Amino acid sequence: MPSINRNILAPSILAGDHASLASSARTVEEDGLAWIHLDIMDGHFVPNLSFGPQSVADLRRTSRLFFDTHLMLDQPDRYVDAFAEAGSDLISIHVEPNYEIRATLERIRKMGCRNGIVLNPNTPADVVQPLLDHVDLVLLMTVQPGFGGQSFREDVLRKIALVHQWRRERDLQFRIEVDGGVNSGTATLCRERGCDTFVAGTAYFKAKDRREFASAIEGTIS
Repeated sequence: MPSINRNILAPSILAGDHASLASSARTVEEDGLAWIHLDIMDGHFVPNLSFGPQSVADLRRTSRLFFDTHLMLDQPDRYVDAFAEAGSDLISIHVEPNYEIRATLERIRKMGCRNGIVLNPNTPADVVQPLLDHVDLVLLMTVQPGFGGQSFREDVLRKIALVHQWRRERDLQFRIEVDGGVNSGTATLCRERGCDTFVAGTAYFKAKDRREFASAIEGTIS
């Protein structure tokens, strides 16, 4: 993965055209971006449904993007193999459900993917501290996943700063990602606290100038 010194924008494909996910992925590629965020929702851990491994596999056939796959599932351990085989490059799993988290993180790597751990806004950062040596990314949700129209949770900023502090103290190289209510302004607040990876949905796909928006987040788009 790129150095943590480089900012990355990962547009959320769910904010694109649901009738043609492939066209949304092409838009991201044409705008010069490298990552796309795939939200996988099961209707249990979160109240919405999205899509499954077959959709990811179909996208993989037509896209060279880095697939940042976020499993919002009650039992993510049962599905990591399927999403890895479908073409995911990174698979992130939540700490909140009851399953073998460390073993699942190891399984993701054994399947040839990078791994990530995810915290909901009300989950204390301390929960992931023992896992930091075993992950490639920490995703801090800045809204409650599965519910639309929410405002960015500024109380998560302290948690971002704390995870960044632990990363420096332990000289680790995992990325710090945020997802929910991310726009140019909130991305700046997160970047100031150590975030380097930003998921944006509506703010990107509905922007008047997507490339300008991407440049404001990444600072690297020509």
